[in-house]
Amino acid sequence: MQTPLSIVVVEQDRDRALQIIESLKAAGPHEVLVLAEETGLARRIQERNPDIVLIDIASPSRDILEELTLASAPQERAVAMFVDESDEGLAKAAIEAGVSAYVVDGLRPERLKPIVEAAITRFHMFQQVRAELQATKRALEERKVIDRAKGILMKAKGLDEDAAYALMRKTAMSQGRKMVDVAEAIVTAAGLLS
Repeated sequence: MQTPLSIVVVEQDRDRALQIIESLKAAGPHEVLVLAEETGLARRIQERNPDIVLIDIASPSRDILEELTLASAPQERAVAMFVDESDEGLAKAAIEAGVSAYVVDGLRPERLKPIVEAAITRFHMFQQVRAELQATKRALEERKVIDRAKGILMKAKGLDEDAAYALMRKTAMSQGRKMVDVAEAIVTAAGLLS
């Protein structure tokens, strides 16, 4: 944890909160905010927009997980949850809510630094995978539109597939547009004419 992080700690016990702050400060000059109340958690986390949220709770309720989902969805961030006892259903719900690290046996200050680093690393890995998935989906959708446009040109102009593709490519280059934009225009025009 070389670079300073903005960290929100959700902890009701004042003494434990102070231990956590000390442990985080020892790891680096981090900006730490402690939230003792669980109500309005999503709103307060979103207002702060931290790099990571640390939640130390004996047994998380479904309400906490719902608040956490609301807090993590719009502004994605790493979340580490520390619980005292394992519950398979809650562990699964926590991961689905966006928790990067679900640690059983509570939060112990001496374990904090490596867990925070692992949670942030795991969060960034998932972010990268999500970005790659979105790019792949977008490329697939573009490919479908281009294929439809090729089919329309092949039928309308009596071209083979390579010639239809070459015509779209030439048009895109001469107009300074993307291939998919030309293909969408062809599909839209064909839809209006049919």
